[in-house]
Amino acid sequence: MPNPCLRKLDCHVHLLGDGSSGSGCWLRMRAVLHRLMARIIVHETGLPLSALREGLDELLVQRLVTLVRESSLDAVVVLAQDLPHHDDGTPLPEKGAFYVPNQHLLEVCARYPDLFLPAVSIHPVRRDAMAELEMCLQAGARVLKLLPNCLNVDYAAPRYRPFWEKMAAHGMILLSHTGGELSLPVMNHRFADPRLLRYPLECGVRVIAAHCAGRSGLWDADHTDALLEMFPQWPGLFGDNSALCSPIRARTLPKILPEAVRCRIIHGSDFPIPVSGFGPWRMGLLGRATWRQASREPNVLERDVLLKRALGFDDATFTRLAELLDQAAA
Repeated sequence: MPNPCLRKLDCHVHLLGDGSSGSGCWLRMRAVLHRLMARIIVHETGLPLSALREGLDELLVQRLVTLVRESSLDAVVVLAQDLPHHDDGTPLPEKGAFYVPNQHLLEVCARYPDLFLPAVSIHPVRRDAMAELEMCLQAGARVLKLLPNCLNVDYAAPRYRPFWEKMAAHGMILLSHTGGELSLPVMNHRFADPRLLRYPLECGVRVIAAHCAGRSGLWDADHTDALLEMFPQWPGLFGDNSALCSPIRARTLPKILPEAVRCRIIHGSDFPIPVSGFGPWRMGLLGRATWRQASREPNVLERDVLLKRALGFDDATFTRLAELLDQAAA
């Protein structure tokens, strides 16, 4: 039975910005597909399209505050985004689509500590990686987010071991993208493989495999089976169900709905990625009436909650991260 005192959390909420408030954020959607997706994303959040031209920093924060307060969630984990880096530690901003510095994330979360929990982002090849990690830990961050195939993070690199060990010593959780990625430019497709997570796991880091390593694009490799095979060996490994109500990623759902797997799944939305029950309905996992009813919910965070509950994810899915964070703090 889930502890009723535990908070219901969404573990996967992206912060975006344009630097208009001096945040240091930027958003550069160069490809036609990515620009179209940016317009869809802004519309999905309930913001005007003009937000893509000016004012996105604060408009998105205030919209997210409203969405959380009007949802059944208690709080959300908000994500920073580091730059892609070359193996020698050189930052490669030209390879990235957006950037959200840790300092901006921490300042936003400090303004709304009851609603936002920070998930910082630090590429471990950075020359200041250990100092940045220490700063983020001192600021109270207990989750670190990485997108290895887009940022060029090779979890198997031996030189990263001190970084993972420091995270483990402080109970910091790694939220790692796994599987393919369609929304952002990919630097190394090989790093989509969840089996690379065994290196931070060996160092004692608890890990959440975002999207349960499924497909993002139609022709992506599906790594979900590889992830599920890891669960018995690694009790500190979990998956999140973020973006799995999207049309393509919904193909991952049947593999993680059985109880033996569902007990390792954590709720996430992948906000502001659009949420729709079309994919689960098309696969026969939802009735048409349930899909249509959820679609009428204007709050995108709550819509995702409704769909996940209808699919069979129980209360523990929503409180599991809070339990992990409480264990780390004990």
